[in-house]
Amino acid sequence: MTTASLEKLDQVLVHHIVNSLGWRDLRPLQHAAIDPLIAGEDALLLAPTAGGKTEAALFPLLSRMIAEHWQGTSVLYLCPLKALLNNLNPRVERYSQWIGRRAAVWHGDIRASGRRNVLVERPDVLLTTPESLESMLVSRKVEHNEFFADLRAVVVDEVHAFAGDDRGWHLLAVLERLTHLIGRPIQRVGLSATVGNPEQLLTWLQGSNADLQSASVVAPGIPTYSASTTAAPSPGEIELDYVGSVENAAMVIAALHAGEKRLVFCESKKTVEELGNLLRGKGITTFLSHASLSVDERRRSEQAFAEARDCVIVSTSTLELGIDVGDLDRVIQINAPSTVASFLQRIGRTGRRPGSIRNCLFLALDSDALLQAAALLLLWGRGWVEPVCPPPEPRHIVAQQILALTLQQGRIGDHDWTQWWNGLTPFGAAASPIMRHLVDNGYLDSDSGMLFIGPAAELRFGHRNFMDMTAVFAGPPEFTVLIGRTELGRIDPSLLTEKVLGDRRLLLGGRSWRVTYVDWSRRRCFVDPADGGGKARWINPGTAGLNFHLTRAMRDVILGADPPARLTKRAVSQLVSVRDERSELAHPAGTIVVRDQSAEDVRWWTWAGYRANATLTATLGGLADPLQRFDDRYVRLRSDIDPTTWRKELRAADQRLCLPEVNEKALGGLKFSDALPKHLAIATLAARTADLDGAAATLNEPSRFVTGELRR
Repeated sequence: MTTASLEKLDQVLVHHIVNSLGWRDLRPLQHAAIDPLIAGEDALLLAPTAGGKTEAALFPLLSRMIAEHWQGTSVLYLCPLKALLNNLNPRVERYSQWIGRRAAVWHGDIRASGRRNVLVERPDVLLTTPESLESMLVSRKVEHNEFFADLRAVVVDEVHAFAGDDRGWHLLAVLERLTHLIGRPIQRVGLSATVGNPEQLLTWLQGSNADLQSASVVAPGIPTYSASTTAAPSPGEIELDYVGSVENAAMVIAALHAGEKRLVFCESKKTVEELGNLLRGKGITTFLSHASLSVDERRRSEQAFAEARDCVIVSTSTLELGIDVGDLDRVIQINAPSTVASFLQRIGRTGRRPGSIRNCLFLALDSDALLQAAALLLLWGRGWVEPVCPPPEPRHIVAQQILALTLQQGRIGDHDWTQWWNGLTPFGAAASPIMRHLVDNGYLDSDSGMLFIGPAAELRFGHRNFMDMTAVFAGPPEFTVLIGRTELGRIDPSLLTEKVLGDRRLLLGGRSWRVTYVDWSRRRCFVDPADGGGKARWINPGTAGLNFHLTRAMRDVILGADPPARLTKRAVSQLVSVRDERSELAHPAGTIVVRDQSAEDVRWWTWAGYRANATLTATLGGLADPLQRFDDRYVRLRSDIDPTTWRKELRAADQRLCLPEVNEKALGGLKFSDALPKHLAIATLAARTADLDGAAATLNEPSRFVTGELRR
């Protein structure tokens, strides 16, 4: 280690990198990050999973800590998951101790004694989540002005996981409040896997820093992915198989790769439970991980899997992020994720050992999943990955932040409250109607030009010292499942109310349980082990469907494009059948309207994705069938539509794109919507349901009108 950039690291740190870690050199990202981070620049560090991003950020910041004599809590390390914090904490503690400094973790699962220790002896590096960070700001037990006074830098791990949803807006807003609190900019460092728009993601992360500090995207040695990229990445060992059922998937997994450690990703908790149960029934050492298992259950599974060989762990996306489960031999994907970015995260869990390569085996359970998997791999082969875009119009987050700031400060001025967000666009003057609504409806009270928490906020959010206000998402109602005093996890309450013959049995943790008692008032149920017959179910919170690019890639596959992967004979045969059945519904030069002669069913096959089709349905107005729903691939039209009317209306529609209609019942899924005027809450959901670009692109394509047998 003799490069000039290494000389800028603290030499005690370098000594331990060489002698304690046994590293002969740093990785390319770690070398490249030294200069910009030592210089105090904001940065986005890009590398695949296990690419050394944590060290790339911390080694320069710890060196600055020594060189510039930082004291107190000077570095925040933010993660999207508590499990990821727990996993990282021992490493960060070790690195900090090398230079005589301390690190500590703070989140909702940390005991009160541990939090007291953090407040008494402020760590130099604090690992936490944005929600827990805000809970510190609003807590009366934390002197936040003093605690954060020495803050210099913040590291945001898995920043792409924040930026794509409302947690990203919440994160930015909290960082701006911290910046205003301490009166100076905070260096911001984001860590991410490959994204399609790194420059835009970095600018988003900078927030108010964008006009004040220089910034760098640091991504040595990895391809730049974008919609225009055509060079295919290295395929590694990618295979696509069609198995037709969960039972068959279990047979394939049990028969293949004996003696290896396998991580199986599923797209639902129900599939995780069913597959885990089937694998155990075949004598495979199997562990499970998903968000409705208790924290202790997940930790035991992940720890046991990390230490074992010849085993399988079946997981939802909870293990997609950088939680360390040891060296993996194989990744197996049931069906397909909805984004190329997720696939890159998952395949990145393999190929870490010298001599190994990255690999993934796709097992499709039905024809639609096979088509989606093939399309996903087609996009990946083209070198394309989704841009990370924050959801538009975060008005409900603005309402939450105004209330949280009022809790933090006790009182805020009715004219200067916008200053706390340093000009961050959604929280400036445009938020004034939201502020007026909060005052007019009792969420805030006003006295002599000062605003403070009102009775409506006390009633709606005041439970548990307003901690409900720091959680951005509203989770579905679930019952806690216990065996004795040990929590197993949570289930959908419908499993406890549906009619059954004999014992009521649940499937949780890959095992069957017999319900012995239900405590309805406390939302708990008690169970004993059962010998089978358990059922798993959870409310699906709903998704935005497939995006425009993935759905268009599905059309390309139907039209003959092959993904850059090995296809088994079963996959090839099934794909031939899919193409034969659906070839009349896809055209390379545009869209197709198909009228089914027997059912008078008319569908416009746009292959434009769910959100674009929602926008097109609203734009078409009376031409769309009011009683039938659209999906990712088509929009249903009125049965009496004819080619002449269709072409005329289509030309007019191009000039008047409309936002999708929103059912008021859907507002319940938008947390803090009660704190918004109803028309603004509806407008927020409508903007998030729309894809104006995809809809416009579809309207600009030629459209053919044909009559024939309607095929799905």
